[in-house]
Amino acid sequence: KRESCGVRKDEVVVMARRARGVVRMSSVNEGPDSPAAGAALESPAEALPLTWENVDMVLDEMRPYLMSDGGNVSIGDIDGATVRLQLEGACGTCPSSTMTMKMGLEKRLMERIPEIEAVIQMEPEGPELDEENVEKVLGEVRPFLNVAGGSIELVGISGVGGAQPTLRLNMTGSGAAINSVKVEITQRLKRNFPKLASVTFN
Repeated sequence: KRESCGVRKDEVVVMARRARGVVRMSSVNEGPDSPAAGAALESPAEALPLTWENVDMVLDEMRPYLMSDGGNVSIGDIDGATVRLQLEGACGTCPSSTMTMKMGLEKRLMERIPEIEAVIQMEPEGPELDEENVEKVLGEVRPFLNVAGGSIELVGISGVGGAQPTLRLNMTGSGAAINSVKVEITQRLKRNFPKLASVTFN
């Protein structure tokens, strides 16, 4: 089963193993006991010192797998032995982003650069989640909603500053057009407020 970003759990493991040379793509004529298959098990690469350039070089090994599913990764900061990474695109909002970070990126970085003690996922930047900024986003969709005979109002914001910020909206109207606008509103709000956990409708 694939998660929303298109990456399965087993693919994250393979992503990490291929990057360090443990698994490679084989031709259809290579059996498990063939010399070519045996050559796929390579000795670990030499340890690298902790520098910005080396961290980026190791990430380059992983980027093709992230980019194939619409994502990417960049270095946010290196503070002592702690590396902060920013997952971008589809990877930034994917429910499997923590797994991608831990099983793929963190594991590979620590293997190649033993000086690293921690790899942390940076929270994406975004405007403050408050009534004024939410109303700006809702104002962008109200014209389309009005055409469909509906309306939308902000009822309340809860959990700001916590782990599960939630928006509660009151929406009027019915039919397929209204339902499609509801999906668009939810997606637009989450794009604008990356920390927003859920949107509920009365």
